[in-house]
Amino acid sequence: MDQTITIILVLLLSYLLGSVPFGLVITRLGGLGDIREIGSGNIGATNVLRTGRKDLALATLLLDAGKGAIAVLTTAYWLELPELAAAAGMAAFIGHCFPVFLKFNGGKGVATFFGTIFAISVYLGLASGGVWLLVALVFRMSSLAGLATAAAAPIISYYLTGTDTWMFLAAMTAVIFIRHRENIGRILAGTESRIGKKPKKS
Repeated sequence: MDQTITIILVLLLSYLLGSVPFGLVITRLGGLGDIREIGSGNIGATNVLRTGRKDLALATLLLDAGKGAIAVLTTAYWLELPELAAAAGMAAFIGHCFPVFLKFNGGKGVATFFGTIFAISVYLGLASGGVWLLVALVFRMSSLAGLATAAAAPIISYYLTGTDTWMFLAAMTAVIFIRHRENIGRILAGTESRIGKKPKKS
């Protein structure tokens, strides 16, 4: 019974951590108003970057990634429950994508996903980061690079970690693809914005 309560508390607290909308908080503190009324309306670092404040975008990126990393590392080392680490990271990821504080309408999850996999294994994080960099350099599309990384990470984890972590990553990958369905449509249509180029005005 105590173990069940512990698991529930770990997952709940990780979810609540993930639900903190750092992009929204940071842009408001920076005097930019509600980030949901700018650009795509997303609370993630990419949309914060559209305000022209690279410093706030970087802070959002690091804090969003930190959600997953803190959930994993705290569970694995401070609570000494390594078997729950990946599940805690996934709970933080779900919180970011579907935050209770924003009526379950949050970010797309790539930064928190990266934070989770780096905390699970530095080698997994570096390998996945290599996939992102390669795709970004070849196709110059951040969204496509994120999707490719999300698809590759469970496979890399399966062969690299030798644990069931890949199953949690696969579940997160499915959510990332769902959250990026509009981006996928633009990629297929050839209208997705590219890195270093401003989107064309309609």
